[in-house]
Amino acid sequence: MKDEHDRPDEGSPLRLRSRVAALAAPAIVCCLLAGCGTDHDAVATQPSPTAHATVGPQFYDTRNPPPPEGTITPAPGSWDGVHPPHGYRVVLVSMGTDKPTRTLRDAVEAWAASEQVELQHIVVDDHDQIVGKVTRAIELQPDLVISVGNDLIDPMAMITAAHLGQQFLVVGAELAEPTENVTAADWTGASFRGEGLGRAAGHDPTSFTPERTARAVRAGVAAVLSNHTGIVVWID
Repeated sequence: MKDEHDRPDEGSPLRLRSRVAALAAPAIVCCLLAGCGTDHDAVATQPSPTAHATVGPQFYDTRNPPPPEGTITPAPGSWDGVHPPHGYRVVLVSMGTDKPTRTLRDAVEAWAASEQVELQHIVVDDHDQIVGKVTRAIELQPDLVISVGNDLIDPMAMITAAHLGQQFLVVGAELAEPTENVTAADWTGASFRGEGLGRAAGHDPTSFTPERTARAVRAGVAAVLSNHTGIVVWID
């Protein structure tokens, strides 16, 4: 018999994976009953979100639209004409006190203020809170949930797949295998992908500048608003 020192604590990776798996289980069962074959099949059963805006002609190659999980590199300024509609609601979920995460958080808050977006900010203090607080963000039924902080990436990979009707934007990182409701805005130096892949050799915290993170937020939101989701928006 194992004593209490052998049990995973509340914030351990094993405990967290168990809680996230429990959250995803109902969606997986429903998918199996409906005859879904893959995650992408499950996404296809969801109603297509409404496009709220049109991006500039150089946002992506219209002759070669990005496939699911594909990457586009928009021309600077091709997202400038994209603005959220009146009443657009966003929940920002952040985790971490490191400088890159703080810079990302500030960029999202500055964008929301300039666009008069209704923003609620949910701060995750430790790993044991991730499932509950991300679930709380989804329960608020916003138009978009924005995630910042590398510690959220692995749990988000499962949580987002269990809530296909909710749009998500990950800024400064990306999921290894996102479903169609997850968009990422990333750049050279912001290379965390979770799933045991960790930080690539090119990860550079100094690349998280206010100017670059601001562009990433606007370009990522532009992709969501124009209904180009499930892709990576790469910012040079």
